[in-house]
Amino acid sequence: MTRKIGISAKAKSGSAPKSRAGKTGKRRKPVPAKKSARRPKRPAAPPLPVVGHPPPPGQGKRGERGYLAYLLRQAQAATRLAMERKLASLGVTAPQFVGLTMLKAYPGLSGADLARVALLTPQTVGVIIANLERDGAIRKTPHPTHGRVLQWTLTRSGTTLLEKCRRHAHALERRLAAGLGAKADVAVRRWLSKIATDLQQD
Repeated sequence: MTRKIGISAKAKSGSAPKSRAGKTGKRRKPVPAKKSARRPKRPAAPPLPVVGHPPPPGQGKRGERGYLAYLLRQAQAATRLAMERKLASLGVTAPQFVGLTMLKAYPGLSGADLARVALLTPQTVGVIIANLERDGAIRKTPHPTHGRVLQWTLTRSGTTLLEKCRRHAHALERRLAAGLGAKADVAVRRWLSKIATDLQQD
C-alpha cells in the first residue's frame, strides 16, 4: 500500500505567487512624480524713494511760496485750534462760541439765520442750539409774525459765559494783529472781507 505524499503549502497555493500586476502578469510602470511648475522669478521691486517730512508752517510751500487758498486754510486751522484749547477750560466749543457771539450781535436769529451768519451747517447749529439751551445759555421765543419760526436770544447766564469766552478771543486777536501797523491792519481786514464778498457771488 502506497503512502500519499503531503502537498506543501506552496503547491496548494500554486506553483508561484501571482504578481501584483494582475492576471496579465505585466508589471505596471511606476508613475513618475509630477514636477512642480517653476514660477519665473519676479524681479526685485525697486526700493521706495525716501520721502522727507513736510516743512513746518511758514517754510517752503507752507510759507510765502505757498498757494493763497492753502495759506488761508492753514491760518484758519491754527487759529481754531488755539481757540479750542482756550475755550476747553470753560467747557465751550469753538462753534458754540461762534453761536453765542452771533446771538449777542444779532438777537432773535432763527436757527437757519444763525447757520448762515456763523458759517455752519444747519445740522451743526441744531446740535449747538440744543446744547446751549440745555445749559441755560439761550432761550427761544416765537417769532411775532411767523409763529412756527423760533427766535433765539442769550440768557443772563449765556451773556456771562460769552464774556468769559471773549477774554480768550481778545487775547488771540491781539496775537493775530501783532506786528501789523495801522495801515497793514486795515489792508488785511479789507482783503479778507473782499475775498468773502467776491467768492460768494460766484
